[in-house]
Order: sequence, then C-alpha cells, then structure tokens
Amino acid sequence: MSFITRRKPLELGAPADGGNHLKATLGWPHLIALGVGAIIGTGIYTLTGVAAGLAGPAVILSFAVAGVICAGAALCYAEMASLTPQAGSAYTYAYVTLGEAIAWIIGVSLILEYTLVCSAVSVGWSGYASGLLRGAGVPELFLNDGVIDVPAIFIALTVTGVLLLGTRESATVNFVLVCIKLAALAAFVAFTLPHFDATNFEPFAPFGFGAHEIDGKKFGMMGAAAIIFFAFYGFDAISTAAEEAKNPKRDLTIGIVGSMALCTVIYMVIAACALGVVPYEPFSKSPEPLAYALKQLGRPGAAAIIAGAAVVAMPTVIMVFMFGQSRVFFAMARDGLLPRALAGVDRRGVPTAVTIMTGLIAAVFAGLVPLDEIASLANAGTLAAFIAVAFAVMVLRVRAPDLPRPFTTPLVWLVAPATVVGCLYLFSSLQTQTMLFFLGANVIGVVVYLLYGRTRSRLAPA
Repeated sequence: MSFITRRKPLELGAPADGGNHLKATLGWPHLIALGVGAIIGTGIYTLTGVAAGLAGPAVILSFAVAGVICAGAALCYAEMASLTPQAGSAYTYAYVTLGEAIAWIIGVSLILEYTLVCSAVSVGWSGYASGLLRGAGVPELFLNDGVIDVPAIFIALTVTGVLLLGTRESATVNFVLVCIKLAALAAFVAFTLPHFDATNFEPFAPFGFGAHEIDGKKFGMMGAAAIIFFAFYGFDAISTAAEEAKNPKRDLTIGIVGSMALCTVIYMVIAACALGVVPYEPFSKSPEPLAYALKQLGRPGAAAIIAGAAVVAMPTVIMVFMFGQSRVFFAMARDGLLPRALAGVDRRGVPTAVTIMTGLIAAVFAGLVPLDEIASLANAGTLAAFIAVAFAVMVLRVRAPDLPRPFTTPLVWLVAPATVVGCLYLFSSLQTQTMLFFLGANVIGVVVYLLYGRTRSRLAPA
C-alpha cells in the first residue's frame, strides 16, 4: 500500500524527466488579469440573483463570508505556488506533500470543478446573450429557453478555439476583455448609486443566517454563501499557469493575492448597489439580474450596455477555467496517472488534446444542465482542493520548517486551520444531492486510479 503515500520531490520548476514542458510567456499583469477574468464573471453577473433568492439582502454578508474563506485559501495557495511552480495547482501541491492517492482525488476534484465552471459560465453568458438576441427576433428554439441551450454550447466551443491559438495570445485576449468587464461594472455603479434605497434591505435576512434545506435547496445566509463561493474562486486557476510564468516566485504571489483583494472589493460594491435599487424577490428571478436592475430604473439603454458588456466579457471566465482544467489534466498525464498521450503539446506549447476534450465536455453540460446545479457541483470540487492546499501548507511547515519560502502565509496556524474549518462548513451547506454526486464521482475516480494510474505512475516501481 506504499503507493498511497508516495510523493513527488519538491522541485523548483517543471519536472526534468517529465517529458513535455509548457512555455514561460506570462508576466504578473497577465496573471492578475487571469485572476480577475476568472473571479469576476458569472458570480456577479448572474449568481447574485440566484443567491439573493436564497438569502435576501443578507446575500451581501454571504459575499463577505465566502470572501474571507477564499482569502485564507488564497494565502495558502500563494505559499505553495511560490514553492513549487509547476502546472497542476492543488493536485501538484498535494502530490509533493500528502501523497499520490490524495493527489489523485484532488486532481479529479479539480477536473470536475473546472469543467463545471466552464459550463456554468456558458449558461450565465447565454442568459445575457439570449436577452439581446430575443430583442433582435431570434427564434426561441435557438435561445436559452429552448430544449438545448444553444448559445451556451456556442460560447464554450468558441473559447476552446481561442485557447488553441496559444497561451500568450489567449492571455492577451483575456486582458482586453477584463478591461471591458471592469469598465462595465464601474458604469453599473455610476448608474445605480444615485438611486440607492435602504428600504430594499428590509427584511435584511428573510431566510435567517444559518443554512437550512427546503425542497432540495439550502436557504439562509450560509446557504447562499455555499453557492456564492463559486463567485470568488478563480485565483486557483492562476497557480495552474505556474510553468508559463516568466518569474513564478514573484509573479504568482502578485497574481493570486492581488486579484483576490481587488475582486473582493468589487463584489461587495456591486452587490450593495444592485440590491439597493430593486427588491430581492423579482431580482432573484432574472437570468440577467444586473441588466434587470437598470431596466427597473428606467434605463433600458444602460441595461443594454451592461448586457452587451457581459456578453463580451464573461467568456474570460470560461477561458481561464478551461485553461486551468487543461493544465491539471496535462500535469496528471505527464505524471503517468492518466494516458501520457494527453500530455502532448503542439509547437505553440498548447496541450491540444485535453483543451479540445475540456471544451466538448463543458459544452455538453452547458447545453443540458441548469445553472444553480452546475455551480453547486463545481463548489464541491473547489472546497476539496482548498482543504488539501491548507493541509499541504501545514504539513510542509512541519516537515521542512527551514525551507526557503518566497512567500509565507501570515499567521499560518490560524489561517490554514480556519480555511479547513470554513471549507468544511460550506461543504455541509451544499445540497445533499451535490454531496452525493461529488462522493460518487470520486469513488469512480478511485477505481480508475487503482486499475490504471497506480501502476503507470512515474513513481511506480519499474
């Protein structure tokens, strides 16, 4: 049973004997843009409405709770990313500290997370795109109310095509789209702030503060936090770009911590402005809640601008998570835990096979599964990864206390345990169906590992 605890060496770069390597083409501005591109998207444009239906105006505190837990995880990620700048994110960090079996489970969780995020954001994008196309007279069959969500499938496949162009090229496209996204959100604040009405915050917590299940959904502030958690992660996708960063020890820390801090402030401001101009009940029922808020103010032109900006900018989230998923898949294949053919890269350094596979799977989920169910399932995988990274930091502090650390998690024995406890509480706040699905996915994953990965690992005896 030694295969369960065998660990990769803590290497300061890509494995020297691991075959294919990714090209280092990204600076810290690209990494911050990757983080902002991943974090600010469906969470603020779409899930704000879904979560408001679960918590009422107390959803603002839900943002705060989820943000604090993610901040602790971000600090742990920054330390591990600066120590082992390899592709794979939490999967790699678990492999060098907790052992191969745990790393496999985290790898499966990450693949589940990233693929489902791509699907969820595609559905969120479809809500805004369909609103614009409906006004242009496009038949309902081809919009998000049809049997199949055609716009969601379209955007998932389009982003896949952009990623195949190359890492630096797709990162540049992401940077431009992130600028458009931030400009649109600034415009939203400018339009809504003068009309802020505090009476829309009464009652503040109509469903209470704890999480309680009604008809399969978790209501209350914490129930909404378990869904809104989806809106905050994305910084972990930065760490999957470790091998493609020009100066990973410096740039990864700036990218992870900087993007998390910036996005937390933006989320709190946007949520307060949105719920200050429209009652939460009708707001929660709209597939394009920010545009809906502006329409209620008699600003259809501004609503069209916000919807248009969402259509243009939300694909950045799909792009970053699809990028991250392909790098986790790449790392697992390079380590031999998945077929090594999947670790192939083209002349531009792009893992083509896994990128295409990710896009196709995300398109299928996006076309067939509702947004709230996808987001909830994605959260389960993310919470598992965050817990693993927090444990990895603590284990390495005990095992190698004198190891030079380019970035050190402050108050680690407070931050890391608090991150674990917070993530476990959010996991318990997820729908029962979600927890069962997550358990089933990992049982299947363990079977695959025992039958395939265990004997084909790079660390397996010759």
